[in-house]
Amino acid sequence: MAILRNKDIKSLNKEELINKRKELSLELLKIKAQKGLASSGTKKLKEIKKVIARINTQLNQLKT
Repeated sequence: MAILRNKDIKSLNKEELINKRKELSLELLKIKAQKGLASSGTKKLKEIKKVIARINTQLNQLKT
């Protein structure tokens, strides 16, 4: 999955944001499971967490 930028996130509607958050959460779990086998992937973990946080922020702004 490609890392989403702020302008990409702001262009998505609420349903799309929720779906993207689910996809990223699953990807995060997969990487965490693989991390036990290899030490690589820490940068990708960090990026995915940041994108999930951006999506959560956008969802909170849509609520108000």
